[in-house]
Amino acid sequence: MRQHRRTLRLLGSLLLVAMAASVTGAAPAPAASPTPLDRVIPAPASVAPGGSPYRITRGTHIRVDGSRETRGVGEYLARILRPSTGYRLPVTAQGAGGIRLRLAEGPFGAEGYRLDSGRHGVTITAARPTGLFHGVQTLRQLLPAAVEKDSVQSGPWLVAGGRITDTPRYGWRGAMLDVSRHFFTVEQVKRYIDQLALYKINKLHLHLSDDQGWRIAIDSWPRLATYGGSTEVGGGPGGFYTKADYKEIVRYAASRYLEVVPEIDLPGHTNAALASYADLNCDGVAPPLYTGTEVGFSSLCVGKEITYDFVDDVIRELAALTPGRYLHIGGDEAHSTSREDYVTFMDRVQPIVAKYGKTVVGWHQLTGATPAPGALAQYWGLDGTSAEEKAQVAKAARNGTGLILSPADRVYLDMKYTKETPLGLSWAGYVEVKRSYDWDPGAYLPGVPGGAVRGVEAPMWSETLENSAHIEFMAFPRLPGVAELGWSPASSHDWERYKGRLAAQAERWDVLGIQWYRSPQVPWGGGGR
Repeated sequence: MRQHRRTLRLLGSLLLVAMAASVTGAAPAPAASPTPLDRVIPAPASVAPGGSPYRITRGTHIRVDGSRETRGVGEYLARILRPSTGYRLPVTAQGAGGIRLRLAEGPFGAEGYRLDSGRHGVTITAARPTGLFHGVQTLRQLLPAAVEKDSVQSGPWLVAGGRITDTPRYGWRGAMLDVSRHFFTVEQVKRYIDQLALYKINKLHLHLSDDQGWRIAIDSWPRLATYGGSTEVGGGPGGFYTKADYKEIVRYAASRYLEVVPEIDLPGHTNAALASYADLNCDGVAPPLYTGTEVGFSSLCVGKEITYDFVDDVIRELAALTPGRYLHIGGDEAHSTSREDYVTFMDRVQPIVAKYGKTVVGWHQLTGATPAPGALAQYWGLDGTSAEEKAQVAKAARNGTGLILSPADRVYLDMKYTKETPLGLSWAGYVEVKRSYDWDPGAYLPGVPGGAVRGVEAPMWSETLENSAHIEFMAFPRLPGVAELGWSPASSHDWERYKGRLAAQAERWDVLGIQWYRSPQVPWGGGGR
């Protein structure tokens, strides 16, 4: 009899729901379903879905071990989740269940992780805090986009059940930001760092000097920043980073597990330096500051000893500010430097980098000289670059020089998408989203051993870009694809599958306030711009 009454009450409740729906004209809301484990970008190395999802609730704790780094990752996760969920989400070393971040030995390498999700909790396991941080980025994407909001949302906050086991294909997954053609503030750089971290980018290459502006304070040569940094393309006010500013960028990047790679472009692209100090010019006459966009007209005076005093001072001070392993010395488009002088210059400068404890990175023209042992060359040529130039790069790779691939007609994020794109340049052609994604770094340059390819990098030159909205419009939606080329197994690269996962990212970009380009190549659905 008790069971009969319970059944009648249940039927009555269902009847009331149906009556309410008929009155309002609304259908009952469908049950929420979690994001599938294989919908994230970059694509994980291995996905095994199964079991019940985990639901983040008011009682969820974020459990960490005793290390400072693990607690830091836990606090980072809590800062993301608290505003939207409205939950306390205490970070603690006590208790069971909830979200657990743990360090343990395993086949994770320096950056890999394992994410296990089930009814009783989510556990992210890694050998190093870097891996835990990358696992947290995956967890973010497995939650609804509304989790990124800064006000309380309704949820539910479900994480699909199963296991992700993930390690990156390449150790160098970079993004370059040109702060020389147009200057970007510390806060603007931090904003870009946060966007890069979401897609497991681990290198921020800062192009700190060029013809149009010198952007880092050097105590021994103060006019570099105060005078050489006083303008930009179009004649704007420019700007520069104090040493404290630069340290803050480095610190913030490190908190997001990105390594800053500073670049001082030498011996060309140096008009801002030449204008600041007349003695750096062969004729002892300083040229005027430059605000145009032409390239290849400037050069340090290779035959003057003061040139190497200058380079030594700059590299010494910059190396002291930079905890990372690498220092980029440019080397591209030195059209005003003879080949003989270029080789002489690089033979003098590369040992200076080593003297101050850093590893040389240069644009691929460095391979026309003799790259230092351990040096990396960054290839920025095109599909149609001459076979001779490609062969020169391949020869250096076979002799031990590592390569970072940044082909301009694939991953230069400042290239226009189409001829109608209001921002950007087109000297390398138009680079739509598919073209940017649909290539294999491991097989791109003929004659290059697979082990010589250290990774990929997406440069963002700023001749036409003046603010964060401009940066974002050119980066999104291409940047996530470059990140996937650097992280995910080659076997997972498939445009038809990728474009659906990419489309699903748009809602998160909207919530994060990211300005993005609505490429017609991607099935975006109803939302977005």
